[in-house]
Order: sequence, then structure tokens, then C-alpha cells
Amino acid sequence: MINNLYKNLHDEGLLSDESLHKIEKQQAKRLLSIFWEFKTVLYLGVLLLSSGLGILIYKNIDTIGHQFILALIAAISIGCLWYCEKRKFPFSNQKVQAPDTGFDYILLLGVLMVLVFIGYLQFQYEVFGNRYGMATFIPMVILFFCAYYFDHIGILSMAIANLAIWMGVAVTPKALLAQLNFSNERFIYMYSLLGMLLLAAGYLSNRYQVKKHFSFSYDHYGIHVTYIALLSGFFHYPYAWAILWIPPLGLLSWYIYQSAYRARSLYFMLLAVLYTYIGVSGVVVRSLLLTNNSDIIQLILIYFIVSGIGLIFQVISLNKKIKSLKDQKQHVDI
Repeated sequence: MINNLYKNLHDEGLLSDESLHKIEKQQAKRLLSIFWEFKTVLYLGVLLLSSGLGILIYKNIDTIGHQFILALIAAISIGCLWYCEKRKFPFSNQKVQAPDTGFDYILLLGVLMVLVFIGYLQFQYEVFGNRYGMATFIPMVILFFCAYYFDHIGILSMAIANLAIWMGVAVTPKALLAQLNFSNERFIYMYSLLGMLLLAAGYLSNRYQVKKHFSFSYDHYGIHVTYIALLSGFFHYPYAWAILWIPPLGLLSWYIYQSAYRARSLYFMLLAVLYTYIGVSGVVVRSLLLTNNSDIIQLILIYFIVSGIGLIFQVISLNKKIKSLKDQKQHVDI
């Protein structure tokens, strides 16, 4: 677009041949962006520094002393948070940009040191005793406060994970699948509650325009947790009761699909379609198993082949639809 503008100016006689040549030469030597590489190095630096301090303390615990370790951790965390407090822009319900490149990483280091400090107090001195709920509740409150006060999505993700720990569950999809006990009803209902809380937080963020950009994190975790909880309930109970879990799953899919359609989000649309497909497939397979048909294996294979092809075409259709909606939005904005 920029080159076309210069060429039009040249054609109209407003730009000389020499100037056009210099501009084209300059355009050919554009700077190479290393923005994401630099951010990756900074993140690795924070992780390596935290790990290095942990290893140093572990190897020299007998000579350093617990009080000195606590003082060192506290000094690092206070120093980082004091720097961020002095440098941050005023609080706003909208997205607030970081004042400089290193701000987010210094803040992340400070918050990590706060968590280490609290964990060290509990491990070494048992300041919370057997009240493990308090040992996870206080870090959770600190994380949520810092996430909103400093507008940091990474810390928000840590806060959501801590909320899950406080409720006695795991929030990542991998941990959900690895730790979920399908024979334990408490876990199923607790996951359902956690997922609904996260989805409600995402909805309220959008509805009241309070850190609206946080809604993606809430929805991301909430969708996975709620779907896995509903599917777990379906596969846990006998078929007569399990079928009662399908209407809530359908309502959730409808809500997620409508929200994703309004937001032009292909990712959330795909989640709604894929989890719904798992639920429908579960109903079909369990229904076929109840028929005691001698050709049950062949019928199940035919179902998955046909439905798999249909799922692929559905995904392709969704991708085209989202691209069309985005093109329409860009045309309206122009």
C-alpha cells in the first residue's frame, strides 16, 4: 500500500525518479523485528532467576539460615513491586499498557517471590498450621489483586490456577484428564461449579466493561473445565441418569457458540463443536451398546467415519464463516 502511494505520486510528477529510487531502497531494508524473541528471552530470564535462587538456597540452607532466606525473598519481592508501583500507569477498567518492556517481567518476578515467601513460611514454620485452605486462599487473593491492579494477564492465569487449587481441583485440561476421578461425584460437581464461576466472570467482564480483555482467560479455562465436568457426569452415571447431563451440555454449547459468533472467535466455536461432538458420540455409542446388536462394532465404526467426515466439513464451514464475518467488519470500519 505504501509503495503504491509513492508510485502514484511519482506518476503524477510529485516525486522525482531519484526520490522514488531512494524510498524503494529504504523499503527493501526494513528492520527485522525481534519483539517476540526478546519477550521469550525475558520470560526465560525470570524463570531461570527464580530456579537459580531456589537451587542456591537449597544447596546452602545450612549455612545461610532461614531468616536470611526469608529476608532475601522479601527484599526481592518488595523491590520489584515498588518499582512496578512507581512505573505503572493509573488504574483503568480498560486495558492499560505496560510503561516499558521490562515492566511485566519485573512484576512477574515480584509476584513469584511473594508466593515463594508465603510457601516458605508455611513449609518451614507452618504459620497456617493445618489450615491449608488459608495457605492457598491468601496467595489467590494476592494474585487476583495484582492481576487487576497492574493489568497482567499472566498473573490472572496464575490466580485462576490458584482458585482451582483452593477449591481442591486442577484447572489445566491435561491435569483435569490426568487427575479426574470419574467415580467421585464430588469432583464432578466441584469442576462444574468452578467452570460456571469462570464463565460467569468472563461474562461479567464483558457485560460491565471491567478489564474486558481478561474475559478470554476466564472463558478459556471455564469452557474446558465445564465441558469436561458435564461429560464426566454423563460417562459416570448409568445411561438412564446419564442422559440428564446432555441438556446442560447442549445449553452450554449454544451459549458458547452464540458468544463466539458475536466475538468472531473461531477458537471458541471449535471448542463448542468438538465438545458437542464428543457428547453426541457418547450418546450414540452408549445407545448402540444397549441394543446388543451383533454388528455393534461395525455400526460404531461407520458412525465415526461418517460423523468424522461431517465434523471436518463443519470445521471448514465455520472457518469460512468467521473469515466472512471479519471481512464484513473490516469493510464497515473502513
